[in-house]
Amino acid sequence: MTTSNASLLTRRGLLRAFAATTLIAAPTYSRAAGFLRGAGDIRRIRMYSGRTGESIDTIYWIEGQYIRDALKEINYFMRDWREDAVRAIDTRTIDIIAATHALLDVTEPYMLLSGYRTARTNAMLRARSRRVARNSLHVKGEANDVRLKTRSVSQIYRAAVACRAGGVGKYSRSNFVHMDCGQIRTWGS
Repeated sequence: MTTSNASLLTRRGLLRAFAATTLIAAPTYSRAAGFLRGAGDIRRIRMYSGRTGESIDTIYWIEGQYIRDALKEINYFMRDWREDAVRAIDTRTIDIIAATHALLDVTEPYMLLSGYRTARTNAMLRARSRRVARNSLHVKGEANDVRLKTRSVSQIYRAAVACRAGGVGKYSRSNFVHMDCGQIRTWGS
């Protein structure tokens, strides 16, 4: 490792520690939104779906305002693909996704495994797995399940937990992280 690379890693480590400290002190309803406010005047989300073949790379917030058309695109992208049903995704959930992505310092888009689910889809998935919650926040448009090729489940999980903005579940065997805008809580292995 060269001296410049060692300095870069140290500087990144310090910046991440500073960002995590700022998150704890952010006086906002959604701490993820507080983190993003310090990150500039825009918020961006980058994802793709292996199930539909679709991708999204959009700026959804500029200078304190959500962009309605961008939110509509996100809602459609995160739809229940099994039933082609769309629901508004809670902006706090979108902010958590974007804040976590920023903390991970990657340009790679998330792979979306699950966004919004209809009650029927959730019941079908629940019948197949005891890990699917009966009252899942996916049904309310308040949750998502994602993964990245270049980051481990543990890395994504730690970044999401650092946002202190909702629930974070670690599913190492299935290779994904659940993020939602519900109560702050963690689970998984």
